[in-house]
Amino acid sequence: MEPRVLLAGSLTRREAITLAATLVSANAAGGAKLALGCDHLAAGSDTGRRKMNIICFIRYQIDPFQREQFKKYAENWGRIIPRCGGQLVGYFLPYEGTNDVAWGLIRFESLTAYEKYRARLRTDPEARENFAMAQTNQLILREERNFVEVVDGTFGLPAALVGPA
Repeated sequence: MEPRVLLAGSLTRREAITLAATLVSANAAGGAKLALGCDHLAAGSDTGRRKMNIICFIRYQIDPFQREQFKKYAENWGRIIPRCGGQLVGYFLPYEGTNDVAWGLIRFESLTAYEKYRARLRTDPEARENFAMAQTNQLILREERNFVEVVDGTFGLPAALVGPA
């Protein structure tokens, strides 16, 4: 199978959700490393029992005139999130189409792990500074958090065309 190169800005909402689920599925199954710049997600020990893997799927409505400032906000999380216990899948900025929607995807083993992560964020000086910068500059107009899990056997399936393409 020929590898497909995905550019974060070119993902549709459906493709972003599929990507997140595929990453979680590959990690849960102890699968091969993915060539998405996220090799660390496929690493780790397999204890013989399946861990629950959830993705915190954050949808941001941003001020499109402050896209570059939001990009800096997202880049800052690249240092903060792993330090506080989350596995950063990635941040995604609008590229074409809707210009005011961005996403952040963070993986956790459980909701308990997420709650511990949130407690660490509240005491992390750089995290507090990043939150304050976003609030002061009004980068984020609205934020929604959803927690999703992979439905076994539904993601990462190759196309199976029948007949001529």
